[in-house]
Order: sequence, then C-alpha cells, then structure tokens
Amino acid sequence: MAKLNVAPTKSNLLSVKEQLSVSVQGYELLEQKREILVMELMKMVERVKLLEAKIDKCIDKAYPALKTMLLTVGGDRVERIAHAVDYSFEITQKPVVIGGMSFTTFDVELPERQLFSSFLGTFPDSDEVMADFFELLSLLTQMASIRTIVWRLAMEVKKTQRRVNALDKTIIPQAKETVKYIESVLEERERDNVFVLKSLKARQEKK
Repeated sequence: MAKLNVAPTKSNLLSVKEQLSVSVQGYELLEQKREILVMELMKMVERVKLLEAKIDKCIDKAYPALKTMLLTVGGDRVERIAHAVDYSFEITQKPVVIGGMSFTTFDVELPERQLFSSFLGTFPDSDEVMADFFELLSLLTQMASIRTIVWRLAMEVKKTQRRVNALDKTIIPQAKETVKYIESVLEERERDNVFVLKSLKARQEKK
C-alpha cells in the first residue's frame, strides 16, 4: 500500500495519526450503519413477499369474478353499472423513518362499503367484484410504497458499503503505512543525532 505524500515531520505524524483515528471511528460507525440498513432491508423484503402473496390471492379472486360478470351480463351493462357507481377514495401520505432514513408511504383510504346493486338491471355480485378490486388497489398502493423504500435502502446499503471498503482497503492502510514510514524516518534521525552528539563529545574529550 502506497503511503501518503507528506514530509516525515513530527507535525505531519500527529496530523496523520489524527486522520487515522478519525478514519477508524468513521469505519466503525459506517459498519454499524451498514448492518442496521441490511437488517431493515431484509425486514422490508419479507414484507414485500407477504404483500405479493396477498396480491396474488386477491388477483386470483377479483379477475375471475369480473370475467364471470362480463360473460353473464355483457360488457355494455358492466360499463353502465360502473358509471352508476360513485365510490370515491383518498390517497394519504405518511412520513416514516427506517434505518435513520426518512421515507413517505402512501395508503388508500376507502370509504365505508355501500351496496350499489339492485334487483333490476344489475349483476348480483357486482358489489363483491368492486370490493375485490378496491382491496387490490389498496394492496398495490402499499406495494408501491414498500418497493420504493426497498430500492432506496438497497442503494444506501450499496453506497455505505463503498465507503466502508474505501476506508478498510485504502484510506486506513495508507494512513497506517504513512505513520509507520514517518516514525521510522524520525527514529533514524534520532539515532543519527545521538551518534553525532556522541562523536562530538568524544572529540571534545580527546582535546
């Protein structure tokens, strides 16, 4: 590992040692952060798997029911039933903090379920079909929020890992090598000074 390009002086030795201490502390903190982020990421991945299972189950129920409705009453009547329905909903935002990072989650607030079918001109299970698709809407909204969080967490883990690697593989070893080099040069100078002083003293004693 190449050392830093600094003059081997005592002041530079103190400076590099301080940089090394800060780098080591930074490495430890970043490693802790990486572990926390990975743990939170794994939790969110598990939530995605559970949501995917719920979504698949809802799709397996909703689309066959819609297909049955289309085959039974026809597309035109299904469209008329849909236009006759006034079923509003709201999408809400909620701030959350995960692994020290701020996110915004989205959720669908559905109104109380109402019956829109009647004995005349409607399909008996139309309310159930609508309820299934509104449940699917809610699940897909949750999935969109969680997938965004997972993506951002994964990117942060990747970025933190790069910093950890840079400190562990380059910055810290380089600082250690520089400290070792400066200390060896200063020790050599100290030995030379001692030798010179002893030589001068010996000459004076001879005189």
